[in-house]
Amino acid sequence: MLEKKEHQYERAVLVGVVTQNQDEDKLTEYMDELEFLAFTAGATVDKRFTQKLSQPDSKTFVGKGKMEEIRDYVKEHQIGTVIFDDELSPSQLKNLERDMEVKILDRTNLILDIFAQRAQTSYARTQVELAQYQYLLPRLTRMWTHLERQKGGIGMRGPGETEIETDRRIIRDRITLLKDKLKVIDKQMGTQRQNRGKMVRVALVGYTNVGKSTLMNALSKSDVFAENKLFATLDTTVRKVVIGNLPFLLTDTVGFIRKLPTQLVESFKSTLDEVREADLLVHVVDISHDSFEDHIASVNQILQEIDAHQKPMIMVFNKIDDFSYEKKDEDDLTPSSKKNISLEEWKKTWMAKSKYPTVFISALNKQNFPEMKKMIYDEVHRIHISRFPYNDLLFEYFEDEEEN
Repeated sequence: MLEKKEHQYERAVLVGVVTQNQDEDKLTEYMDELEFLAFTAGATVDKRFTQKLSQPDSKTFVGKGKMEEIRDYVKEHQIGTVIFDDELSPSQLKNLERDMEVKILDRTNLILDIFAQRAQTSYARTQVELAQYQYLLPRLTRMWTHLERQKGGIGMRGPGETEIETDRRIIRDRITLLKDKLKVIDKQMGTQRQNRGKMVRVALVGYTNVGKSTLMNALSKSDVFAENKLFATLDTTVRKVVIGNLPFLLTDTVGFIRKLPTQLVESFKSTLDEVREADLLVHVVDISHDSFEDHIASVNQILQEIDAHQKPMIMVFNKIDDFSYEKKDEDDLTPSSKKNISLEEWKKTWMAKSKYPTVFISALNKQNFPEMKKMIYDEVHRIHISRFPYNDLLFEYFEDEEEN
């Protein structure tokens, strides 16, 4: 029997810049996330390179000296991939590949690669392929192979096209074909949403890797794929859930992330339609993450971009089982920071004054689930009776003795 071959991780280095709009702390946070993205894609990070610039260099993103330092390091240590934290322009990408002679990726390309790995259904694969072609089209100058050979023969001996023009035409045709295919699927999915009847629709939203799929599994007793990696779930999953004796539809959606590629926002339109058409949003937050407040802001910004920011919402702060902090000494007079604020202290901050119902849970061990389920029930019930005022007597909430 053949032994199972272990996964071979690519070795990579990360590159980021400190600018007027991004200080060192923010860059460190972004680079931590970029390293997690690289790990999710299948790479191990050997080293990080950072540089302070007023703005990224228009030719090579980093300065000439830093670029040479990176080039020498990857050559000496036989590193095959260099990953940049921001999206590179076509000219920057071309210059860097020419000077470093290794594979160059930017944050957008890395996220697209993860999406391509994780797409399971035909619909998700079509969405990802469209996003990849839209990203690739302006960057074709670095491609050296034909996507398709020109046809020869009688009547085909005119001035013809250059290789790059041929490739661009083929990609434009492919983009048009994929858009048409998605329009058909979008129409079918729109019909499916209409056919779900008048049941209240609840959508789980949040930053990637905050525990939405784990929460989905716990509430719906289903088996949605969940993993401690970014973008573990791409395909939208809808399950019927009953709390008390009130049924509703619960949707698990793709996680959001800062600097989300515009190509993905466009190609994942129907996935985001599940959020747009939901009656209630359950915003799941990983409170154990040092940057959870920034994650909330990023999700709210995307919700505003897709015109879903005014919907009723419940704030669910997850992973309280992973929450930890460094308690300050009594004689320590330095100002408190995020790292030494306890969970009880967090609950007394702006969270307590939020306009949305708020609950602190652990989806993994179902801590505080009765409180959260009662909160969801109350919101779903309110929406239901506004839609069916004569059905109010049919439903009542009862406490589950077991946290199921």
